Amino acid sequence: MLSEPIISFRNVWKKYSRQQVLNNSLREELVSLFTGRKSREDLDEGEFWALQGINFDIKQGECIGLYGPNGSGKSTILKLISNVTYPTRGIIDVRGRVAPLIELGAGMHLDLTGIENIYMNGTILGVSIRELRSKVDEIIDFSGLNDFINVPVKKYSSGMYLRLAFSIAVHSAADIFLFDEVLAVGDEEFKEKCRHKISDIMVSDKIVLIVSHDKEDMQRYCDRILSITHGIMQ
Repeated sequence: MLSEPIISFRNVWKKYSRQQVLNNSLREELVSLFTGRKSREDLDEGEFWALQGINFDIKQGECIGLYGPNGSGKSTILKLISNVTYPTRGIIDVRGRVAPLIELGAGMHLDLTGIENIYMNGTILGVSIRELRSKVDEIIDFSGLNDFINVPVKKYSSGMYLRLAFSIAVHSAADIFLFDEVLAVGDEEFKEKCRHKISDIMVSDKIVLIVSHDKEDMQRYCDRILSITHGIMQ
């Protein structure tokens, strides 16, 4: 018997506005939520389709690569899976807990220390305080930030942000892991640690989605690579 897909996209379209993106998006989603009306399916002035008619299924244990030029819609797909945003039309079905690493430092509170952000981000990802306490040393050790873990993250470099965010995400009990250009930041030693950790996640029968411009790196891990250009899946 074939396993049911864990992630399913059916004719998914997503539009954005080049002007007042946040306000328009928030207003439209609130109107849709309280009135039951769908977003307009045509394009107003200044709007564009970020995704057009996307269809795919991902099953348990698969590692999928999303490949394409900047602005092609790869990160939008990850945001839709993690409920950061919602489709203009179409159906998305996601079964399981999601650990998104789709924007560098997203979810970090700049005035909190590294250790405080571990607990805050961990609970956002669905990890209990008890479980975080048992994993905190492992998270810190993986990040390599032992000497900076009590420093406010606003003083971190971009590489340090990534180390901490990646370490928190991969030590969560998520079923689906979303990595957007994770291997583009950080030194080679940490990149190699990331590669090994991604391999460990795959062995544990989780779903992994990787966005990268490095097709050779994706071919090393991915069961399939989905190519996207101008919001259309090739």
